Amino acid sequence: MNTAPHRLKRLLHLLPAGMVLALLASPLHAASLTLDQALSLAKQNSPLLQAAKAGLEASQAAARTASAYPNPELEIMGGQIRPRQSQNGAETTRIDTATLSQPLELPNVRAARKQVAAAGIGIGQSQYDQTRLNLISQIRLAFFDAVRWEEASRVIGENRELLQQMRDRVKLKVNVGEAPRYELIKAEAETLAANNALKNAELRTRQAKTLLRSLIGAPLPDTLQLEHRETTPTQPPSLAELQQELLQNHPQLHLAQAQTEQALARVDYERSQRLPQPTLKLNQERTRDSNQWMVGIALPLPLWNQRSGPIGEAVAGLHQTEAQAQQTRLTLTAELEQAYSRYEIASSQVKTFETGLLQEAEAAMKVAEAAYRYGERSILDYIDAQRVLRSTQLEFLNARYELQAALVELERLRAIPAGDPS
Repeated sequence: MNTAPHRLKRLLHLLPAGMVLALLASPLHAASLTLDQALSLAKQNSPLLQAAKAGLEASQAAARTASAYPNPELEIMGGQIRPRQSQNGAETTRIDTATLSQPLELPNVRAARKQVAAAGIGIGQSQYDQTRLNLISQIRLAFFDAVRWEEASRVIGENRELLQQMRDRVKLKVNVGEAPRYELIKAEAETLAANNALKNAELRTRQAKTLLRSLIGAPLPDTLQLEHRETTPTQPPSLAELQQELLQNHPQLHLAQAQTEQALARVDYERSQRLPQPTLKLNQERTRDSNQWMVGIALPLPLWNQRSGPIGEAVAGLHQTEAQAQQTRLTLTAELEQAYSRYEIASSQVKTFETGLLQEAEAAMKVAEAAYRYGERSILDYIDAQRVLRSTQLEFLNARYELQAALVELERLRAIPAGDPS
C-alpha cells in the first residue's frame, strides 16, 4: 500500500491554515477560497476575535478574584526592654511580639462583589459574541463585494474585447472610405472608456480582497481566487418576527443588560460597604519571664466618610447605563427597519432585472448587431446598444450585491449569521 498520499494529507492537517493556502498558491495549484473557508480562517487568525476572547478570559479571571477571601496579615516585631537608670541592678530584657490579623468580610459585601464580577463575565461574553457577529458580517460583505467586482471585471473585459473588434472593423472601413471618420472617433472613445472602467473594476477587486485579508488575519496569497456559487436568496421572516428575534438574540442588547446588572450590583456593593468591616487580631508577646496572648477585633468607625460619594457615583452610573440600554434598543430597531426596507427595494430590483430587463437589453443588442451587419444601422447604433447592455449587466450586479448586503445586515441584526465561527 502506498502511504505517500496519507503522509501528505497528515502533513497538510498539521500545517497552519495560512501555510496550506501558501502551498496551494504554487504554480502547480491555483489558490481558491470559499466563503466557508474564509470564515474558518478568521476563527483561527483574526486579531479582533482573539482580543475579544482575551477580554472574556480576563472577566472570568476577575470573577475568580472576586470569589477569593482576603489574605491574613502577619506582623512580627522584636526589641528590648531597658529599665530606667533608677532601677539599679535590673537587666535588659528581650521582647518578641507576633500579631496575626484576619479581615472578616461581611456576607452582604462578599455577595455584592461576586455579583459585580459575575455581571462582568456576561459583559465579556456579550462583547465576544458581538465581535464575532460583526466580524462574520464584515467578512461576508467583503467576500460578496470582491465577487461582484470580479464579475464586473469579466463583463467589462468582454465588452472591451468586442469594442476593440468593432474599432478595428470601423478603422478598416474608414481607411477605404466606406465609413465617416467620426465613427472611428466614437469607437475609439468607447474603447478608451471601457479600458478605464476595466482598470477601475480591477482596482476595486484588489481593494475588496485586501479588506478581506485584513479581516481574516491570515497570510493569503495575492493570486487568490474567490470561489462562489450563486444561490437563490432565502426570504427572511416578517418584520415583526425579525424584531422579536432581535430583542431576544442580539448580543448588543445582552451586553446592555449585563452592563445594567453590573451597575446595579455595584450600587449594592457600595452601599454594603457603609457598614464597618471588622478585622480579627491575634497577638502574642513573649519575654524571658512571661508569655502573653491577646485576641481582639479592630473596627473602623465611619464618622467622617460614610461613602456617600461612591454610592452617588454608582447610582448615577446605573441611571446612565439604563438610558444607554434604552437607546441601544431604539437604535437597533431602527437599523432593522432600514435593513428590511433595503431588502425589499433590492429584491424588487433584482426581480426586475431577472424577469425581463436583462433579456430585453440582450435582445436589443442582438438586433442592433444584426442590423449593423446587414447595413441597416450604423456602427453608432451598435455601440449604443452594447453600452446599454453593459450598463444593465453592471446595474444587475450592483442590485444583486445590495440584496446580499441587506440579507447580511438582517442576519446580523437577527444574530444568527450563516457560517458562524464560534
